[in-house]
Amino acid sequence: MARVVIGLSGGVDSSVAAYLLKQQGHEVIGLFMVNWHDTTGTLEGDCPWHDDRVFAELVAKKLDIPLHVVDLSADYRARVVDYMFAEYERGRTPNPDVLCNREIKFDVFLHEALKLGAEFVATGHYCRKTVTVDSAGHAVYHLLAGSDPNKDQSYFLCQLSQEQLRYAMFPVGDLLKPEVRRIAEGQGLATAKRKDSQGICFVGKVDLPVFLQQKLASKRGNVHEILPSWPKYAQREVCDSFVGRIGVGDSVADGSDMATLGSPTDAADRLVPTDEQLAAWAAPWRYTVRDGKKIGEHTGAHFYTIGQRKGLGIGGRKESLFILATDVAENVVYVGEGDAHPGLWRQALRIELNELHWLNPLQALQVGESRRYSVRIRYRQPLQGATLHMRTAGAYLLFDEPQRGITAGQFAAWYDGDELVGSGVIAE
Repeated sequence: MARVVIGLSGGVDSSVAAYLLKQQGHEVIGLFMVNWHDTTGTLEGDCPWHDDRVFAELVAKKLDIPLHVVDLSADYRARVVDYMFAEYERGRTPNPDVLCNREIKFDVFLHEALKLGAEFVATGHYCRKTVTVDSAGHAVYHLLAGSDPNKDQSYFLCQLSQEQLRYAMFPVGDLLKPEVRRIAEGQGLATAKRKDSQGICFVGKVDLPVFLQQKLASKRGNVHEILPSWPKYAQREVCDSFVGRIGVGDSVADGSDMATLGSPTDAADRLVPTDEQLAAWAAPWRYTVRDGKKIGEHTGAHFYTIGQRKGLGIGGRKESLFILATDVAENVVYVGEGDAHPGLWRQALRIELNELHWLNPLQALQVGESRRYSVRIRYRQPLQGATLHMRTAGAYLLFDEPQRGITAGQFAAWYDGDELVGSGVIAE
């Protein structure tokens, strides 16, 4: 058995994880992180960190395990929150939960755990880990989706490295959420009926504009509506020959001789789009004020994100208005009416090559290669069929079906079966 340090957060998942580890005979040590002190923008009724600490202490006492407390707020501000501010200022939408896991829980926190003699670090994430050995005899760690399809949290860990996975343990990854609740209640854990945390990792639910105004000033600007009849929508079409042609996990080498248009006559054909086609399909919709009519004002383009439908304060429409694009340089927000508006949908996205991350190094593709994966571009999104094309200008994900709300700064994660093998920051 091993010495395992578990991140006790004051929630039911980490509480049950600690219980299961102890039942398995491990030496279990609890470690509670204080990552945020400022309550600016926090919505009334959201539990601050000191309430979480009380619950963590109650669980540790019930399980008869030691509990240590460490303040990582300086690292969290520098490595997560400051990054958030910088991304929003650029007109991008970051994912702080992915960053929190990569930079804090499995980095700074991991080092604190190692100081306590940890052989492994456990969390309450709903995901699984397996280990294989490569041809050179080296261990390869695989991150798998959690058994509960409604709670799978592997997406939030899409930036972990092999070294981080080496230490990781996920005791509840094979369980369903109702089972976790039953175990907590059966063991009399104080967190058994406590609600799951929501909002920004370690900050909670916030009024985002108020939260961002700590660093980003309000600035009134115009809201322009783009009609579905905008001519450029009709000019961008995707040839069906390039999507869904090979199975998930299959790969092909890109070649100029295969980059041909037309309907394939053989199911075994491997048609590969040109660089120009991929770049065109992945390009975000770009508007100018001449493309639409002013219909209102906003408080700052950097406070809004693509796909957002709340917070505009513009009513009187048959269908909701959605953010189609933001221009932080000109401080203009572009909107369209209805969820089916063509400006919300795109067939492809691009990732800078230096922003690619392979959790499984054996799956890494080289420039000139393509491979089929199942992909998600946000948490809880059903997996989408897509082909990853590696080109010198970047990695392109060409989806079988158009995707709603592709947003720069978010993470795309791709799976081979249950295994999350790679991820990257959406460039545009």
